[in-house]
Amino acid sequence: MPMIEVDGCRLNVEVEGPSGAPVLMLSNSLGTNLSMWEPQVKPFLERFRLVRYDRRGHGKSDVPPGPYSMERLGRDVLGILDNLGIATVDWCGLSMGGMVGQWLGANAPNRVRRLVLSNTSCYYPVKDPWNERLALVRSKGVAALGDTMMSRWFTAGFIAREPQTVARVKEMFVTTPLAGFIANSEAVRDMDHRDILPRITAPTMIIVGRHDVATTPEAGEFIRARIPGAQLTTLEAGHLSNIEDASGFTAAVLGFLTPK
Repeated sequence: MPMIEVDGCRLNVEVEGPSGAPVLMLSNSLGTNLSMWEPQVKPFLERFRLVRYDRRGHGKSDVPPGPYSMERLGRDVLGILDNLGIATVDWCGLSMGGMVGQWLGANAPNRVRRLVLSNTSCYYPVKDPWNERLALVRSKGVAALGDTMMSRWFTAGFIAREPQTVARVKEMFVTTPLAGFIANSEAVRDMDHRDILPRITAPTMIIVGRHDVATTPEAGEFIRARIPGAQLTTLEAGHLSNIEDASGFTAAVLGFLTPK
């Protein structure tokens, strides 16, 4: 698991799979690390060389002082690819990973073959909920948000059925470095990708969770309508659809990236 330095920040990167296979890069949600993708690793490795990473401020990566921006986070990705000698990738990003994917698709189109933008948004017109969460974590730590975020990320039925899975995700969340969580949350709060979406030319699939209250189906439809030719897939899941409906998510992504 190499540490790759980009503009003075060491980023934790995991590369797996055959060197001759097409490359698929996975990008996590806010408050998780690259292990978020464990349900997809084995099936994806049958078709791809996988690149996963902890974005700055998360997991085992460095936590440089904020502020961060989507451009900064996108340039981190380009730095990883340059270091690994990878010219182009397929991209699958969930939530914040989808936001970084939008920036890449619009600003580095020669590096992205196809885009999967899952459970994501392009703009938050109302900032108060973000500011309230940031005030809470500044005073009480990231752990103070743990239960609230799990109830936003998963449906009540899944929480009841899979308490151990939810507990693992909660552990990822509450151990996110405070400064990294704040700087990344501010980047999400302040993002506005509305005007760049029409510039995305890569074939794109939007995935929404029918029960997602964090990035609603309407937010996904807004993105789909503004990316030329984009398609939309709906899963019976909450926000972390790759975990709540792992088989449906995996099948949707593989169907899009490896069409018959």
